[in-house]
Amino acid sequence: MNLSDVRLVYVAPRSGVGGVGDYADDFADAVRPYFREVLEYRHDGPGGDSVRDILAHRRAIRALVDDPERTIVHCELSGGSVVPFWATSNLSGVDVTATVHDPPGLVWWPARTKFLAGRKLLNHGLHYPLRFLWRRLERAVAGERTLFALTKTGASSLAAAYPEASAKASTLFVPARPDLTPAEERPLAVGLFGLVYRGKGFDQIQQFRDRLPRDIAIRVAGRGTEDLPPVDGVEIVGEVNGTDEDAFFASIRALVVPYGRRTIYGDAFPASSVVTRAIAYQTPIVAMKYGALAESDGGAVVVDGDIEAIADATAAVVTDTKALSTLRREVEAVRQANTPELVVEDFLSEWRK
Repeated sequence: MNLSDVRLVYVAPRSGVGGVGDYADDFADAVRPYFREVLEYRHDGPGGDSVRDILAHRRAIRALVDDPERTIVHCELSGGSVVPFWATSNLSGVDVTATVHDPPGLVWWPARTKFLAGRKLLNHGLHYPLRFLWRRLERAVAGERTLFALTKTGASSLAAAYPEASAKASTLFVPARPDLTPAEERPLAVGLFGLVYRGKGFDQIQQFRDRLPRDIAIRVAGRGTEDLPPVDGVEIVGEVNGTDEDAFFASIRALVVPYGRRTIYGDAFPASSVVTRAIAYQTPIVAMKYGALAESDGGAVVVDGDIEAIADATAAVVTDTKALSTLRREVEAVRQANTPELVVEDFLSEWRK
């Protein structure tokens, strides 16, 4: 199919609504030149819509499909993203594809409307005991659609969970960021970065500081980090954007990613936007071997162990100029290979079929 004759209806969170909303901005820009037109249908984040809102979204999206044979509907699915899940669930006669950000679940909590979002115990009380039935529902909605994951591990989990669907592996693209001083020439410091929530490893900062040699500074940045309890020898920077973000990465030799399991529902295999941000800033990574973080195309040290093992590996990396230089060159190669313009070819090649 010649995509220049096709309309893409792109269903995604609004700009600025979490990492998926930011991803959607770049994705839409990258695919726009290939289609006759791209109609962006943006919605609020997880937990922002009532049942009535979802029905309205459903009608609005259907109205955009005026020529089913020359339309593709593509949506971004992540934990709690009930709008694209339900609004496209029975959309027949048109090709519907999706990027699944938290595989193997499409949405994990299909009933988490605005009402349940404000009632945590009720939400989990409804979803957790019936999780196998909810997965059957997700499987029915997925049907024979094409589902994209942003890691190989994620695609494998989708193939196992949705055997009738077509699971494809792509990559979380690296955003454009300025060139920085080579990592081996930066201050002797390491960083933790990202939005604070369970499983991200921020609760282990004290143990990490206790194990890491004191001459190696630790800097912590990201939304919510300003509320973390103070730790002697750790600089809490808080949320950073623009030139502040540039300065943060310019001040560290490596980014530490001590992620672990963060849900009672089972393992998930999301791609890490924090890792791609480090790659964008030519910054090597030290990561715990968990989920999709075990995948590496270079520029990362993957540690199979606890926070103390992470600290030991981090110290070894940032104090070895030669090893750090090698990792930095690997990061730069990944950065060049995973630009949005190159990564979207994974999607375009499937859509052309």
